[in-house]
Amino acid sequence: MSRPRYELADVIERFGPAFFEIYAPNAFQKRVLHALSVCRTSALGGHKETCTCCGKVRISYNSCRNRHCPKCRASDQAFWVDDLLESILPVKHYHVVFTVPHLLNEICLSDSPGFYNDLFKASWDTLRTFGYTRFGLESGAISVLHTWGQNLSFHPHIHMIVPAAGLTLAGNLKHVQGSGKYIYPVKQLSLVFRGKLMDALKKRLRKKALLYNCLDIFNEAWKKKWVVYCEPSFGKPIHVVKYLGLYTHRVAISNQRILKIDDKNASFLSKDYKDNAKRKITRLEGTEFLRRFCMHILPFRFVKIRRYGIYSSRFRALQYKEKMTIKTKNSESRIERLKRITGFDARLCPFCKKGLMITTKVIPRIRSPDLLRNHLTFSY
Repeated sequence: MSRPRYELADVIERFGPAFFEIYAPNAFQKRVLHALSVCRTSALGGHKETCTCCGKVRISYNSCRNRHCPKCRASDQAFWVDDLLESILPVKHYHVVFTVPHLLNEICLSDSPGFYNDLFKASWDTLRTFGYTRFGLESGAISVLHTWGQNLSFHPHIHMIVPAAGLTLAGNLKHVQGSGKYIYPVKQLSLVFRGKLMDALKKRLRKKALLYNCLDIFNEAWKKKWVVYCEPSFGKPIHVVKYLGLYTHRVAISNQRILKIDDKNASFLSKDYKDNAKRKITRLEGTEFLRRFCMHILPFRFVKIRRYGIYSSRFRALQYKEKMTIKTKNSESRIERLKRITGFDARLCPFCKKGLMITTKVIPRIRSPDLLRNHLTFSY
């Protein structure tokens, strides 16, 4: 794949100073934007490589390794999928999406860590309740938080992969099957999920003495139609894992979608789902583009992928203990593992396609401040 002409780093470099002055983002958001702006540049250092066959020289700069960076997540996604294949059950799985009305966005933005935790808990409690009441089983799920729409709008929702199996009270694994194409009726899921999330939000706001100020929002949100979307079951477990892998390490926008940057605006491709998912060009002012992007920067050290029930770490640890198995640590390097999973050899010479690129010199990172860094504050 050829390198895109414009990147997110270009938007940050051009509109970053104006964005900092107008919207005053917090210190952590500034730190993330700075990391993305210097990713794979001389500012982070790198290494000089020489081909063992043709002698060609290549300079490779280091990555920022930030989870919001559109250039740093491909290998992590491949490794995550590879790890998950070792633990997923060989049964049918269902894809369930829990969404919330846009009226609650104001409450979410005022305390995003608390809102996201309530969203995770309410969605899992809903599925767990249905697992016990309908099948008498302890179910499981792998949940992923998403916060964006195609035009960078704020739309927090939870993607969940749910196995068509569970653990009985006797400790046996039992397969189940829904009455139709779905494991649970989505209308009933929506009603239960609405009640659990609204109750959790009210309790949290009541402790902070903020509930009275939000009563109108809750009353309007209660009248709205809440949507829980469910897809029919998947086939083989490998298809489930690869499908979920598409959601786990995505960021709000990829570099390939950015089409043009001028003095005032940034233009990018987006799908309009109200018009049969047609691809259209969205143009935003540069500072507005960065404002929307910053809404999707997750809180510091927040866990966006979570396992529940029979897919939880605790359950897997008990299973390993009962089977008396010892999981050995993978001795492969990142490059060797990436080659095994994807077939791509990062060491292969891109020029002659025969030799290997060997590191001959390490380039230290640049310590001198730049114009963008002058706007940043790293204290919390």
